Amino acid sequence: MGKPRVIYWFRTDLRLHDSPALKAALDLGPAVLWPIFTWDPHYVFRVKGGVNRWQYLLDCQTDLSESIQKLNPKSKLFVLREAPQTLLPKLFKAWNVTHLVFEKDTDAYARERDKVVVALAEKAGVKVITRYGRTLWDSDEVVAKHGGKPTMSTTQLQAAGHKVGEIPRPILAPTYLPGPGEMPVEFEQEKPETEPDLNAPHRGGSDKTYSSIAGPKGDFAIATLEELGFSEAATTPHRGGETTALKMLEDIFSDEDYAATFRKPKTSPAAFEPQSTTLMSPMLHFGALSSRLFYWRAQDLVEKYGKGASSPPESLTGQLLFRDMYFAAQAAIGAPFVQTLNNAHCRFIPWHLPSKVEATDVGNVAISGEYHVDSPQAEMWFQRWKAGVTGFPFVDALMRQLRTEGWIHHLGRHMVACFLTRGGCYVHWERGADVFEEWLIDHEPACNAGNWQWLSCTAFYSQYYRCYSPVAFGQKWDKKGEFIRRWVPELKDLDERFIYEPWKASQAALRKAGVKIEGDSLREKKDGTYPLPMFDFGKRRSVCIAAMKRAYSIGLHGNDDRVKDGTWKELFEKEGETEMEGLEGSDDDGEHADNADHQGAGRGKHARSQSTAAKEGPMDKFAKKLKA
Repeated sequence: MGKPRVIYWFRTDLRLHDSPALKAALDLGPAVLWPIFTWDPHYVFRVKGGVNRWQYLLDCQTDLSESIQKLNPKSKLFVLREAPQTLLPKLFKAWNVTHLVFEKDTDAYARERDKVVVALAEKAGVKVITRYGRTLWDSDEVVAKHGGKPTMSTTQLQAAGHKVGEIPRPILAPTYLPGPGEMPVEFEQEKPETEPDLNAPHRGGSDKTYSSIAGPKGDFAIATLEELGFSEAATTPHRGGETTALKMLEDIFSDEDYAATFRKPKTSPAAFEPQSTTLMSPMLHFGALSSRLFYWRAQDLVEKYGKGASSPPESLTGQLLFRDMYFAAQAAIGAPFVQTLNNAHCRFIPWHLPSKVEATDVGNVAISGEYHVDSPQAEMWFQRWKAGVTGFPFVDALMRQLRTEGWIHHLGRHMVACFLTRGGCYVHWERGADVFEEWLIDHEPACNAGNWQWLSCTAFYSQYYRCYSPVAFGQKWDKKGEFIRRWVPELKDLDERFIYEPWKASQAALRKAGVKIEGDSLREKKDGTYPLPMFDFGKRRSVCIAAMKRAYSIGLHGNDDRVKDGTWKELFEKEGETEMEGLEGSDDDGEHADNADHQGAGRGKHARSQSTAAKEGPMDKFAKKLKA
């Protein structure tokens, strides 16, 4: 029997260092090794992604391909353009493959896809080898040790992880890779269904992603943005790739005081050039950096540093534990984790702009980006939030940075998420998660959904009466408003006394700054103007807290029958949905608005309107009352 002929299927593990799956492939002693990447149409068309994240992915692929070539000039990352479910069976036969090896994925869709691929491989007589590598512990093992339940706190994660065993030490990158064998592709390419294309708004040119299996030149090359149909260049200054990731890691740990005493809540969301945190999250997402390597570099330093070192959940290792917590929660809950519907651990809140729902083989699911406009006022607030023209400068600065760079500090994410949901607009957290999915270069389905549930107090955290102030929170970090001046140039010359509340500035101060405070800057944008605030934050906060209190007292969750059949509405009407109850909340600098001790972990669920008609509701009437 001849030596193994191995396909190594790269996905979200775009690195050579600390790759248990790649090591498993090399341990076979293969005669040939094909390092491949396949363009899965699901991620090309069905998952939102702005140009910045696409560019980051291409950076990571290019860097990996160059690293492979350094180990073997005859090899590289071979990119093929067809869905893996239809492509791989053809490769098994055409290339006489004996083994398929890949790293286990954590995304709900990918896990189901991989089950199909494994079955096809077994049918073709190809042996499949998988290893986990995206997380500190194998998420499935964590769930098993946690009694099949989701990890809703880092304490639960650590307890289950302790039962799994010590986090493995990272392994070295290989020093040699076997060359590829012949790569015939003389078989019919199965073209994907391109509609609906959730990324169509970003495609200004001709989409040539699937022009041919081996690419336009037939050389299995990395795609370009132009080939993917994107006519505009990325605007993010951040670039991906394993080489860059490892250099960034060395830079971080060269400052031992910073790395050993790192406390995430003490880092500033207003810092820029450079930012106050590591910016490693997109590297971890695409697998350009191993989470285990990062963990052990931090842990070893902390033990060496001794007294004064930080500890979880605030430390660098704590940030990685949060990541594993969300992955394990998703592994336990499955596809419903990223939505309210059918999610037993997500509290139901009758937010405005609820998602539309469609029936699928795995049950009813929220349709990405499609929602009911139950309140014209809420829709206007959502669009202003997304455009960064809320009239609250710190919120607007964060949203503009996000759109341009594809990244904002985690406390900035918390600020704008609280503002959109329970801290002002009372808009569904799934709307915000959709925007983050599109714009973030580090978008991770589990972490994105988990963070939005946390900040909306629908899961993981329940102290809904603690809200971030869009004024005081920014002032805590940046009293002079330099961050605002960077991202909201309309206000760059405004006196620092008014930079967070420009509507309070005198006419003389506004004239001196060359700006007028008027309009909403959405329907009509005039040069030299900045919009009025969308609402009185203190009053809106009280409205939201009262509504949250009622929802908590009713106590529905995403899997409750009354949520699924729409009869939840009767319960809320009985409780007086439009009544503004007491219960004052906190609108200080946000110090406790998302207390990361996880002690307030709760279950949760939300609701969906069955009507697509835009009706005037209590929120619209309240907004009119404020303007009167």
